[in-house]
Amino acid sequence: MSVLASEWLKVRSVRSTYLILGLSLGAVLLGLALAVMAAGMYDSAPPDQRPSARIAELEEVVVILPQLCMGILGTLVMASEYVTGLIRTTLTLVPRRWPVLAAKAAIVGTLGLIIGPATVFGTYLVSRWVLGDRFSGAYATPILDKLPLLAATSLTVPVFALLGLGLGALFRSAAGAIAIMAGLVYVIPIVIGNIPEPWSERLGSIMIGGLPRQIIGESNASSVYGSLLPPAAAAAVLAAYAALPLVAAAWLVRRRDV
Repeated sequence: MSVLASEWLKVRSVRSTYLILGLSLGAVLLGLALAVMAAGMYDSAPPDQRPSARIAELEEVVVILPQLCMGILGTLVMASEYVTGLIRTTLTLVPRRWPVLAAKAAIVGTLGLIIGPATVFGTYLVSRWVLGDRFSGAYATPILDKLPLLAATSLTVPVFALLGLGLGALFRSAAGAIAIMAGLVYVIPIVIGNIPEPWSERLGSIMIGGLPRQIIGESNASSVYGSLLPPAAAAAVLAAYAALPLVAAAWLVRRRDV
């Protein structure tokens, strides 16, 4: 518990933590702005075009912001200690080393579990409030029917936080870890979408963005992602994104000098 308290003090004593958390919550405002813009475009469209108008699920669009922000927070929690040299003091005080990584994982994972639902559910609710029954009732379905997908999408945020922590420990550099996470969100899905089948479908099925719908048994037919995994396998892949870097980091931290 003393290690956990010490690591929590480190996280909450730097201003960057609050800035990153604030930017993450800003996803709700971004979702609100997109919903208002979409509603305006719908209302100004000719009546005969409105029945065919469609809109992406805004909570799945803006979740990229808290994903990256929490991933960056996880990276900084670890990499910043290497940059400042504080890691030497930390590992000297905790010779077994792995409790340090476990405490950091508990903290950033918990923060991700708070930010994820707050941004995903918040974006959905404000979008539902603004859009009403526009776009063929895309946001008029019962809320209970949306809960499984919203919950699965929310889980990707703490996964990114733990992924960032693991990568920060592996590379001991924020730049490299952040580049990998940005690639997972922006670059790799575009590349996969241009790969010939069946590899586009196969690789797309294991990308983080395509896992929430597979976890609840839905298809990703309208996106660049694949839909080949059963729910249990999709959940296991999502967990692996967080667990594998942390396991590798724990192994390396115990063997490095610092």
